Amino acid sequence: MTELRVPGDKSISHRALLLAALAGGESRIRGILTGEDPRATASILGELGVRVPPLVADAELRITGVGVRGLRAPDRILDCANSGTTARLMLGVLAGQELEATLTGDESLRRRPMRRVTDPLSRMGARFEPLSAPGRLPLRVTGGPLCFLDYRLPVASAQLKSALLLAGVTGGVPVELVEPGRSRDHTERMLAAAGCALASSREGVANRVHLTASPSALDPVDLVVPGDFSSAAFPVALALLGGAGEGIVLRGVGLNPTRTGLLPVLDRMNARIEVHERSVPERGEPTGDLVIHPSDLTGTEVRPGEIPGLIDEVPVLAVLAARARGTTRITGAEELRVKESDRLGALAANLTSLGVEVEELPDGLVIEGTGRPLSGAVEARGDHRIAMAFGVLGALAGNAINVDAPAAVDVSYPGFWEMLERASRPAARPPVGDSGEDDLEPARPFRERGRGPVIVIDGPAGSGKSTTAREVARRLGFRHLDSGALYRALTCALLESGRPPESWPALTESDLNAHPVRMVAAGSAFRTMLGARPLTTELRSPEVDAHVSAVARLPAVRGWLLDRQRQAGEEGSLVGDGRDLGTVVFPEAEVKVFLVADVAERARRRLLQKGREPDSGSEVSAEVDRLSSRDHIDATRGIAPLKKAADAFEVDGTRLSFAEQVEAILRVVRARVGDRDARDLDFQGMIDA
Repeated sequence: MTELRVPGDKSISHRALLLAALAGGESRIRGILTGEDPRATASILGELGVRVPPLVADAELRITGVGVRGLRAPDRILDCANSGTTARLMLGVLAGQELEATLTGDESLRRRPMRRVTDPLSRMGARFEPLSAPGRLPLRVTGGPLCFLDYRLPVASAQLKSALLLAGVTGGVPVELVEPGRSRDHTERMLAAAGCALASSREGVANRVHLTASPSALDPVDLVVPGDFSSAAFPVALALLGGAGEGIVLRGVGLNPTRTGLLPVLDRMNARIEVHERSVPERGEPTGDLVIHPSDLTGTEVRPGEIPGLIDEVPVLAVLAARARGTTRITGAEELRVKESDRLGALAANLTSLGVEVEELPDGLVIEGTGRPLSGAVEARGDHRIAMAFGVLGALAGNAINVDAPAAVDVSYPGFWEMLERASRPAARPPVGDSGEDDLEPARPFRERGRGPVIVIDGPAGSGKSTTAREVARRLGFRHLDSGALYRALTCALLESGRPPESWPALTESDLNAHPVRMVAAGSAFRTMLGARPLTTELRSPEVDAHVSAVARLPAVRGWLLDRQRQAGEEGSLVGDGRDLGTVVFPEAEVKVFLVADVAERARRRLLQKGREPDSGSEVSAEVDRLSSRDHIDATRGIAPLKKAADAFEVDGTRLSFAEQVEAILRVVRARVGDRDARDLDFQGMIDA
């Protein structure tokens, strides 16, 4: 099983920085999250007079605190970037300081409501002046002497609760809070460890927190930040859905019971997860290891009372529900409307566009699981958890999903995409929903004792070449060569060069070679590079979409592309797809498949791929006409026309399911490669599969 460690807990990292700044003496923090959100908190503390060293992964952070009321007035506006935790907790910290400061954030954060925090803080005596929309950032904060607060929270919110407790600490006043459910208790644990007199008690489902007194100087922080359970949820999902082979072991994950509400829900869904606790300190954070196995998940109902314990895990839970058997209903999650994005709306829209049946409720979602291959573009809306959830879905066998904002994950999980690539392994079994398809036992991968074969899949547009080739490559443990990505990468390079598109037809192959576009082997995949920069969302931008067809028709492109395709094939162990791979690019390929399907079936698949259920004969007919015209153009091109190689094996997928189509091609591979090369390349494992 793959062993991983996830980044430090984001919630604890924020609080550790704040309490270290307010402490008397030197604090030591190890394992802090180095993502963009904690960096925003660290930067603001620097503006307030606290010397915070750069946040470096795996390095001990030492901070000398300035005392509970030792922050200085800043010289500039304090930028919280995209961090709602930074903004709301800092409002509480500043409320008790005798200074004036202005908080702002990026466009997304400026849309998020702050009145839920500023109203009770105003009752305590702090003053807030909105500089734009009421109840939104930017806000001018004027702190000073505060008074006792006895307050019932409208929702169970750790950010709101923490802001009010921190105001009590910096203002030196008691705070009595009642929340309708139990939210995360990191702040209570850390304040108690710092010397505050604080008590919590349950009153039915409600939770009462009482800060009776805080010392004039908090004790310094001495803390190892555990792995973030919310970040761990993504490799957990990958393993449960079979995307990580035999499974994953996650070391040193925070197991605070107010954070692990996802685990009992997954247990109801038939998830195979083992929890091994290693430490349960008296006042600190419990940590342990998670062992996750591939599981045949079933739908469930997530009730409102469960939401506070899994509020950040709803996006990944929705993705799991999309691949589970049956229906999953989530309610009581209206708080997700005001996160980094409207997460309920984003989940509903993206799952629907990929082909999942979803009903969006005012406070939740109803998701019907499916085992069908999912493909399409995902709009993450700049939200790190949306990007990561659909990144997991896109890593699964048979899916072809492009997330438009991969960099958004750096907020909470630097290195997420590298983790996903490293952890992804041939699945023990593909996820199955209600598709009616039989489960497939994957062929065991070719061994790497020599150069593996090159396998090419040609065929007309709409026959499913790319999706099928990607799955065949995964089943064999080979790399998938996406020739379309090279066309798009060159288009991206030309657009960035500033050359006007009308001048492109005159470009020579030497001109094109001046752009450092290439495919680089990266584990079990290829990475499309422009110089030293990997290309991801740029490949699917509207500008590239608008110009890629013109680039593909350029006379010089054929030779340019041919060189890069052949370079990618030099190491072997490759599955490629395209219209002339078997006839021109790799004429010596060990296995050639020509994938066909009736034009009406191809039209239906194309419509489904675009997220449109073909519900009328006219719509299918129009798509048939488009594909027929494309077939004629491809077959009559002067350069490299589409045709079946003489030694290619034809697979007709008209009446085959996706799984059956993949299995048919694997049978061809076994027949063509096994007898000849089994001894030299140790293919016998696959032949026997």
